[in-house]
Amino acid sequence: MVGLGETNEEIIEVMRDLRRHGVTMLTLGQYLQPSRHHLPVQRYVSPDEFDEMKAEALAMGFTHAACGPFVRSSYHADLQAKGMEVK
Repeated sequence: MVGLGETNEEIIEVMRDLRRHGVTMLTLGQYLQPSRHHLPVQRYVSPDEFDEMKAEALAMGFTHAACGPFVRSSYHADLQAKGMEVK
């Protein structure tokens, strides 16, 4: 989840760390405040930024990257595991 105050540089660094540890599938989604009792959103990431993060992830060697405002950690995980493209 992104949008809680992290920078794009921090996101990229975490992605690098994940690759160094052999992770091949990535999901990045927008944090949405579930209720007023939860942390507020610090920043809404644009769809273009998510597209850039996906391109960066694939360039780093992730075999699958689902990146977008409504993507969640289990987002079509079954399809990604089978090697299918998810949009």
